[in-house]
This record gives sequence, C-alpha cells and structure tokens, in this order.
Amino acid sequence: MYYVAAALLVLSGLFYSASHHELGQFGANMCSYGSAFCENPLIVFSGAALAAAWGMFVSVK
Repeated sequence: MYYVAAALLVLSGLFYSASHHELGQFGANMCSYGSAFCENPLIVFSGAALAAAWGMFVSVK
C-alpha cells in the first residue's frame, strides 16, 4: 500500500506541475486527459494520504 501512496504522491506532483505549465508538451497532454486532476491536484494528494494512512492501519509488525 505504501507503493500506491508513493505513486499517487508522484502523480499529484506531476499534475501540480502540469497545471502550472512547467512540463511543456507533456504537461499539456496530461491536462488534456486528466483535466479534473490538473485543476485540483489536491484530489490525488488526498488519495495518497488516505493510502498511506490505510497502509499504516493494516500493517502488522
């Protein structure tokens, strides 16, 4: 679950950068397919936080 949280964290950073036009053509392509996430990357970041919290909740040590 930590891998999912890390992947979502990276994706939220990419969507944030794409929304601020810092990635060039790659960012424009990202925003054309995932415009809701470019407008509000907090959605993906919240998913990453929930995945990390769930991973800590279900981990057995």
